[in-house]
Amino acid sequence: MGTDHSIKQPIILFDGVCNLCNSSVQFIIERDKKELFLFASLQSRYAKENLPDEFSDETALQSIILKEGDEIKSKSSAVLTITKSLSGLWPLFYVLIVIPKFVRDWVYDIIAKNRYQWFGKKDQCMIPSPELKNRFID
Repeated sequence: MGTDHSIKQPIILFDGVCNLCNSSVQFIIERDKKELFLFASLQSRYAKENLPDEFSDETALQSIILKEGDEIKSKSSAVLTITKSLSGLWPLFYVLIVIPKFVRDWVYDIIAKNRYQWFGKKDQCMIPSPELKNRFID
């Protein structure tokens, strides 16, 4: 695993070919008024070099990952932690963290397992617009 100490911001790693995941990234960008988060696809060189081996197999593509320094959260824990930093009423969703992780992740896994069937899939990873390019890591 590589290390990238130059990046201090939290990084959201997502399945770059998943329509639901790409829509979720757009949703976060619109509500991340402080531009707190950076983004990288799970298929990127950054992900391969900076995530532990447990996140390098095919099942990792079924999870959103939030990397804050050396701390890594995935699935429902990542989603709920992200909501804390969004504008509007989204931080209120963090109260769902009291639900046991295995229950939250069970629901998450059902959606993740069916995301291509329900929401579709792209042929290639999302290419950010020029004005958003600085928020994405390759």
